[in-house]
Amino acid sequence: MKFTPLIFTPALILSLAAAPASKGEFLLLRQEIVAARKALVDMVLYREKRGTEQQALVKASADKVSATLVKLQAPAGKVAEFNELRSTWSAFKQTREKELVPAILAGERDRYDKLAAGIQKERLDRLYSLISALEQ
Repeated sequence: MKFTPLIFTPALILSLAAAPASKGEFLLLRQEIVAARKALVDMVLYREKRGTEQQALVKASADKVSATLVKLQAPAGKVAEFNELRSTWSAFKQTREKELVPAILAGERDRYDKLAAGIQKERLDRLYSLISALEQ
């Protein structure tokens, strides 16, 4: 019997690309969210960390979470939870970029405190809850 690796290689690649996310990938996602949160919290807590370098870090850390989410697929039987994770992150990131960061940079403490302690905290808690559910 003659072995032809070219026939099997595309099928193997496709099967790996379509594989649902593993527990380790959700752990990485959680770590990236923690890093993104830390970058933003540092901006809030330390006025000297509101310059362009920190702003770039805040954006890059959130973009990294988004990029990881694009690569992941729902675990078997958890499509609804996974879709909710994606939509919750999207809303979280949009509020962060369009409202929270501008309020921080403008020194509007009441506004950014309200956002951070309100809807963003709810979303962050939901993200962690969904990741926990998807890891199992």
